[in-house]
Amino acid sequence: MLRWVAGENIPNYTPAAFFLHFGEGYKTGSAAAKRHLEFFRQTDMDFVKIQFEQTYSRQEFLRKPADWSKLKLAGLDFYEPQLQTVRELVKAEKKNSLVLMTLYSPFMCAGHCAGAPLLLQHLEENPEAVKKGLEILTESQMLFVRACIKEGVDGFYASTQGGEAGRFRNPAIFNQYIKPYDLVSMKEVATACPFNILHVCDYVAPYSSYDNYQDYPGHVVNCNVKLNNRVISGQEITGLFKRPFMGGMDRHGIIGTGTPAQIEAEIRQVVKNSPRRLILGADCTVEADTSWDRLRQAIAVAHQVGSPA
Repeated sequence: MLRWVAGENIPNYTPAAFFLHFGEGYKTGSAAAKRHLEFFRQTDMDFVKIQFEQTYSRQEFLRKPADWSKLKLAGLDFYEPQLQTVRELVKAEKKNSLVLMTLYSPFMCAGHCAGAPLLLQHLEENPEAVKKGLEILTESQMLFVRACIKEGVDGFYASTQGGEAGRFRNPAIFNQYIKPYDLVSMKEVATACPFNILHVCDYVAPYSSYDNYQDYPGHVVNCNVKLNNRVISGQEITGLFKRPFMGGMDRHGIIGTGTPAQIEAEIRQVVKNSPRRLILGADCTVEADTSWDRLRQAIAVAHQVGSPA
């Protein structure tokens, strides 16, 4: 993968990876590490990607914008269950494969704390007050990021939201109060890690464009080809971000419901119409009940199909 990131073309081979959540009992600690390893080895994907499951619980005291200054800084003890998963996966697989940690943006973490509707309301009412909470969440995130780097991860799958079409009545809120905190960790890992993926997440809503994200760091960009008003190609995404594209498969589409023949046909079409340097994957996390054998088959097809020269 590092040779691929460096620009080396591997004839008749397209890297591929799909991600899913493993459910209760497999979120953190040793159980999560074992489940991730089972999934990685059964699907034969090209790198290990650790799901971030140590999310914030709802903070009931957040009732008005000024309350964000009271947010308690989560220290490393809060992240320890997740760090145990990281530690064990690095020990088990780093010698063979790249290991990436998922990272949710401070804005996404704020949504866990307050719920998205209340967070958006507060940002519209008094973004300067909410900024205090985003600063605290960013400081906490950096503790986790640096601990993961110390444990030996090779990079991060950095997920961002907030710039979706119609998310804010005042679009400037994204550039002034969300993007600056996204970039704190992303800029640090850009200098510390050899392989980072920028994930522009449309789980909440689609985007009208990706213009706000073009200058975000990341060796690869993973996003949906479907915007709210049109479909763009992997070639366009590569040109827009000036880096390789990961994706091509609709998480709600054939990858979850199609026959083996349908899956193979779609993958061959995706690869044929994509830039030479493609990582086949979904636009976001696939459904948790997706068959691992189905994903293994998809990845095997990609491994046998080279992108256009």
